[in-house]
Amino acid sequence: MTTQAYLVEGMTCGHCAGSVTTEVSGVAGVENAVVDLGAKTVTVTGDVSDDAVAAAVAEAGYTFAGRA
Repeated sequence: MTTQAYLVEGMTCGHCAGSVTTEVSGVAGVENAVVDLGAKTVTVTGDVSDDAVAAAVAEAGYTFAGRA
């Protein structure tokens, strides 16, 4: 299991953070997902690919900007 932070563009409020958390948490292999709104990141713990996280961020309506 690994922990990796990813940059997410477009989040501006708690609702945004909640949407990203919900979508990323639903990805198979994700054990935990924590959004830091100030840093504009989501930190993911689990066995999951960058592409799967990117797809979940896009599904939430935000832009995946790579690893932090």
